[in-house]
Amino acid sequence: MEMTSAVASLAALAHEGRLAAFRQLVQAGGAGLAAGELARRLDMLPNTLSTNLGILAQAGLVTSQREGRSIIYRAHYDAMGELLAYLVEDCCAGSPEICAPLAKVASGCCAA
Repeated sequence: MEMTSAVASLAALAHEGRLAAFRQLVQAGGAGLAAGELARRLDMLPNTLSTNLGILAQAGLVTSQREGRSIIYRAHYDAMGELLAYLVEDCCAGSPEICAPLAKVASGCCAA
């Protein structure tokens, strides 16, 4: 990931509503969520949610797909992984104990 892509992703997430929407989509998994359901869960006006999802999509963090009358939004896990990898790429700097807490979190939430 390039720095400009990382900055765009971080800027998209640097808003309470967008971060909440992204977290909901991450939690929803591969099935994603319909825009209406996401708006209900977040207690957010549909036009506000649409703007926020557009910004997240422009940053490459979410994808959308029309299914019937609904638009289903999904977190783009590869982009999320690239951003996280970019942020911790040089984390250890020769001192593995620096990243040990991150590894513990990742192994706890991502264990199969």
